[in-house]
Amino acid sequence: MRKIASTIANMQQSARFQQFKNRLKGFWHQSSAWILGPICVGLIAVGLACGSEWANNINQSLVRAFPLAPLVFMPAGFALLAYLGQRFVAGSQGSGIPQTIAAINTTNGDKTNHLLSIRIAIGKSLLMLGGLSIGASIGREGPTVQIGASIMNSFHGRWFLQGEKSRRNLILAGAAAGIAAAFNAPLAGIMFAIEELNKKYTLSGNSKTLATVILSGFISLVLLGNYTYFGSTDVSLDWRTSAGAIILCSVIGGIAGGIFSRLMIATAFHMPKPVEAFIQKRGLWFAAGCGLILAIIGLATDGAIFGAGYHPTRMTLESTNALPWYFGIAKFTATLVSSASGIAGGIFAPSLAVGAGIGDNLSTLLPNLAPHSAVVLLMMAAYLSAVTRDPMTSFIIMMEMTGSHQMLLPLMTVSVAASTMSKFISPAPLYQKMSEKFMGLTEPTPTTPVRLTNAR
Repeated sequence: MRKIASTIANMQQSARFQQFKNRLKGFWHQSSAWILGPICVGLIAVGLACGSEWANNINQSLVRAFPLAPLVFMPAGFALLAYLGQRFVAGSQGSGIPQTIAAINTTNGDKTNHLLSIRIAIGKSLLMLGGLSIGASIGREGPTVQIGASIMNSFHGRWFLQGEKSRRNLILAGAAAGIAAAFNAPLAGIMFAIEELNKKYTLSGNSKTLATVILSGFISLVLLGNYTYFGSTDVSLDWRTSAGAIILCSVIGGIAGGIFSRLMIATAFHMPKPVEAFIQKRGLWFAAGCGLILAIIGLATDGAIFGAGYHPTRMTLESTNALPWYFGIAKFTATLVSSASGIAGGIFAPSLAVGAGIGDNLSTLLPNLAPHSAVVLLMMAAYLSAVTRDPMTSFIIMMEMTGSHQMLLPLMTVSVAASTMSKFISPAPLYQKMSEKFMGLTEPTPTTPVRLTNAR
């Protein structure tokens, strides 16, 4: 009897253990993507942040040692990056946000490998770092969106992650996590997913996107610390005396950002026919020409416009007259030329640098308008909002990147007003319009190359 009882007890324990094992296995199948994915996104975002700093240092050292070298290596570098992108990583051109939007909105997830894939994530990372190392006016934040979306999308079709809804949720989560980890701004990541990426679908309040953003942001926080992107500022505004600054920043930032957005769309959709024909036949020469133009601008500005613009932006937030008067317009032109070339790279950080330059100009012209740092912050938010037409994301990014929570209402006001102003100049939202280049596009083959040079 004792043996029978012992056998029964062992069987019961074995059954309970097997039941526990099955539950654990089921939990892992359901949750592994939402654990492993954001960890990978966070690690890659941190790697890109460190790599970008390293690439920028390389460029600065090279320019200091050989001041005229950009006239040689920038045209060659732009042509090489354009060739590598088109030949080996088609779909990696530009910021990657339009590709992510197109992948979300497509109705056939099986035909998005040319937009989101591990190959594109790796290739885009390397190409973007290559662009920064030669001084292109590009940023890493937009590329991190496509990279994060590619990582999360790679889990689609595994275990319980089937169907279109799961695919869209994975892409949204990866893209939001990419923004959050790149800027160290989790609220901005969530808002970007809602405001820009999710216009056609509903993002649930208890969505796993929230957990993905939190976990990827946590990885960034652990490895890089609780830093603010452009430093911290305790500047504040008195609404009773600073209404003029808010109005001027809204109008000027809205107009400048609207012009940039319209020019970006024009380079992709409305090039003159002779120029369009030349790009189709001699795309690499066009990229080299863009590199040469950028090198000339860089030499004329003593290298101020090379790179994403993190350091000049931080300097002008912390010190009056830290930038030359021409920085804003020069950075505007450099960013437009870099984007037109078709190389991999985003416009978030360069746009913030342009806004900082314009804000510095306004503060110099009207020194009694408001504190210098306040004018720069307002113009950065206004210009970014006008370019992207994402006002909520813009003012949240500015708050989280500079620790300026006391500027909430002024930043919110200029972001909304500038976005509205931009609509009169560039009616179509930039990223949504650019995504049309990728809607319905299938995987290119060696015999049918697809031109993605200006599809940003």
